Amino acid sequence: MASVSRDANGTKRVCFTDTDGERKAIRLGDWSVKSAENFRLRVESLLEHKAGNRPHDVELATWVRDLPEKTHAKLVRVGLVEPREKAVTVSLAMLLGRFSAAAVVKPTTRAAYKQTTDSLREHFGPEADIAKLTPTHADDWRKAIAEAKADPDNKEAPAKALAPATVSKRVHVAKAVFRKAVKWGLIPTNPFADLRTGSQSNPDRAFYVTPESVTAIMAACPDDQWRAIVALSRYAGLRCPSEIVVLRWGDVNWERGRLTVRSPKTAGHEGHAVRVVPIAPELRPILLTLFEQAEPGTEAVVPRLRDPKVNLRTTFYKIIAKAGATPWPRLFHNMRASCATDWVERFPAHVVAGWLGHSPLIAARHYLQTRDAHFDMATGGGGVGPESGAQSGALQAQNAAQHPSAPDRCGSPEDAETPCFTRVSHAEAHEREAAQNETMGATGLEPVTSAM
Repeated sequence: MASVSRDANGTKRVCFTDTDGERKAIRLGDWSVKSAENFRLRVESLLEHKAGNRPHDVELATWVRDLPEKTHAKLVRVGLVEPREKAVTVSLAMLLGRFSAAAVVKPTTRAAYKQTTDSLREHFGPEADIAKLTPTHADDWRKAIAEAKADPDNKEAPAKALAPATVSKRVHVAKAVFRKAVKWGLIPTNPFADLRTGSQSNPDRAFYVTPESVTAIMAACPDDQWRAIVALSRYAGLRCPSEIVVLRWGDVNWERGRLTVRSPKTAGHEGHAVRVVPIAPELRPILLTLFEQAEPGTEAVVPRLRDPKVNLRTTFYKIIAKAGATPWPRLFHNMRASCATDWVERFPAHVVAGWLGHSPLIAARHYLQTRDAHFDMATGGGGVGPESGAQSGALQAQNAAQHPSAPDRCGSPEDAETPCFTRVSHAEAHEREAAQNETMGATGLEPVTSAM
């Protein structure tokens, strides 16, 4: 049993005999009689549970949990409750380190993640308590990365703002980082959840690479391997270097005029690991020349790309300059985008999407381009390309016959014989886009893809 006693100065204490027979007291201070009596009843309940070696009931456990730290410490000193576990502060550096360690992504995607995590670390500081970050802090960070910043090491250089697509990508990664923090139980809510992402497409950097420019550039190439790199990017829509480097001679079907393309970038998306593309007339002689030159037993179509020391971008800049052309933004991506633009003018959108390895919606956002020739055709000034009218229709039919649709990739390349592409509805395209945005994709010479 416990009792309340009153000291000479009016302060109160609760006295009790512990389960081991020892007399103990808890000093309450200048409490009211009613408050002291309520506390005494709780002490008796604690003694009963301790004597019976029983866990606290819900009501008692809630009372103990909500006690002020000072009062709780008094119960700990007399052995009625266990010490509280100190809350562990999770710093931003700890979260970013755990996120990086848990991410199973390609090196290029990891590099893209690092751009965002470095930005978060720089803005908030590595020791920032993630539990104290609010949506206001998230808004401030987004504003900071979207605004132009001058280089402190170069006072004469003008401030350069990040492109909207870059800002969008970093926001997308930041939301994923803190989504993981919620999943791991480190914070109750995601302060970045409602942050506006924006579009990751950047039409200002789109550029149509004309066939005439490609012809001049291939003439300036130092050898047939470089000509194949250019032709595979521009006339087969292959991603460079990731899809060209894994292309093997066994993937070339000379009789049917098709290439089996393996895509490391989209291998994580169901149905997008392998696709089949047509061998265009511009590409075929270049591949034949390479095939005739290949040493016996050689598997790689372009062996040079397997050398990690190869610097594609720098060499390609020199080749373009030698051809008398001006380098364009996103060198290899825009050649793939130009191929997509040509294809969609001659073939149904769902067929082109299958050849490119993504949905029609993604193609429209990141690849398809509006050319001056489109305006000319709309205003009666001419057609797209060298042909127009009936001539264009006849050539289109001829091209369709020369380049049959790629087979369904549900089975192996050898087994699939019958084209079975399915039209994709607008709703399905949005669903596929949402699924792709949950993960992060490779960067560098290729457009980014979401991965986690």
